[in-house]
Amino acid sequence: MSLLQRERDIIVRNEYVDRFDFDEIEEFIRGASKDLFISRTFKTADKMLVQPRGGFPTYEKVFALYKDFKEAGVDVLPLTIDSNTRLNDYATAKKMLALSEENDVDMLNGYPLITHGYRTTRKMITHFNTPVSLRHGTPDARLLIETALASGIFEIEGGPITYLLPYSKNFPMDKAFLYWKYVERVCAKYSKLNEPINRESFGPLSATLQPPAIVIVIQILEMLLSLEEGVKSFSVSFSQSGSMIQDIVTSNVIKKLSRKYADRFGHTDAMIHLVYHQWMGAFPYNKEYSDSLITTSTVIAAMVGADKIITKTRNEAFGIPTKEANAMAVACVQYTLGMLGGIPKVEDKEEEENLTNEVDEILEAVFNEEADTLWRQVFNAIKKGYIEIPFSPHIINANEVITIRDPQSNIRILKKGKLPISDKSFAFERSKIKLAQGERVVDKIIQDIGIML
Repeated sequence: MSLLQRERDIIVRNEYVDRFDFDEIEEFIRGASKDLFISRTFKTADKMLVQPRGGFPTYEKVFALYKDFKEAGVDVLPLTIDSNTRLNDYATAKKMLALSEENDVDMLNGYPLITHGYRTTRKMITHFNTPVSLRHGTPDARLLIETALASGIFEIEGGPITYLLPYSKNFPMDKAFLYWKYVERVCAKYSKLNEPINRESFGPLSATLQPPAIVIVIQILEMLLSLEEGVKSFSVSFSQSGSMIQDIVTSNVIKKLSRKYADRFGHTDAMIHLVYHQWMGAFPYNKEYSDSLITTSTVIAAMVGADKIITKTRNEAFGIPTKEANAMAVACVQYTLGMLGGIPKVEDKEEEENLTNEVDEILEAVFNEEADTLWRQVFNAIKKGYIEIPFSPHIINANEVITIRDPQSNIRILKKGKLPISDKSFAFERSKIKLAQGERVVDKIIQDIGIML
């Protein structure tokens, strides 16, 4: 028995989990419908894939949600996990699920997958025969991913950086790297049985004034950490920034550099996809404005050439969207995409050159760290502040980088902290910033955060 399998046997031996039958699970994945694998859908689709967000506590409500999504023309179904399960608090998840089922009131903010179990959930996944993407936010997702894959969920979002720094304050980062190494190995193992399991990094980060260079660096590093364990299908992602041209520049650079670094590290056979998140910041209370924001982001997604778009709804400002609002958003995005054939290529060579230089400069600093493994190089770089996420709550995050918008709404680096970008690159960033006379930086930041309100 391999060391990985011994660890897996320990992980699934949990009082809140039904017995895992690994032989049966392998047999299921080997014979699973090709339509459940988004890695295959990426290869065969002739359009951008549309995926909403969504999740409810009970099986019945998620089933009804999926039914509405399918009627709206969804390409990829979501399964959003509840907060208790994300925090590995399976006891509370079990209690809250029982209360949700008993009283028909949602006592959880998502689907407690581990509580439901893979045997139950698999019935729903195979019934709809559509790729499902696991959305969670869990630093230690080992048991969750085992359960998801056994259920027929063959796209796994997250990573040791993107599901830690934006979500957690105290969870040890070295443990997160090791726990996600486990996830990558399990995904790689199952990828040999049928179509590849697709891994997707979470590009929005803290969803607040994220400079493209940091977003791209983290996407590439999580991609490399995944590919080195044998994963063959990976999605890099980023979210709408508030500037159309900056989104286009970001997409051009992330596509170019993801391929460059995958090839540089010997992963020439890896399939790399691009995912675009609709606006992840504060939404307007005016629902008509929300509709306009969603339509605009759909147009931008087409301009950046995304392989998949993750949608929002007109109800974002008011709490968890209803299944009806979610389905309507999917239908509207599909309708808009249907009108967007033949979009011209747009580029800004000066911006692309500077962004490319910034990403290369930061990554070279990471790769020059004295460490025996890539994950330790990344870990050391984060501890030194070479990589940091603005507005991250985590204690290891340097919190020295300050970003604001320029007059064209592009996100710029005002203070670079310890980011290892050159004087030339930083001077380019600063040259674009125009503060009004007497304007305080803190007031500008508040204004820039609420740009869509």
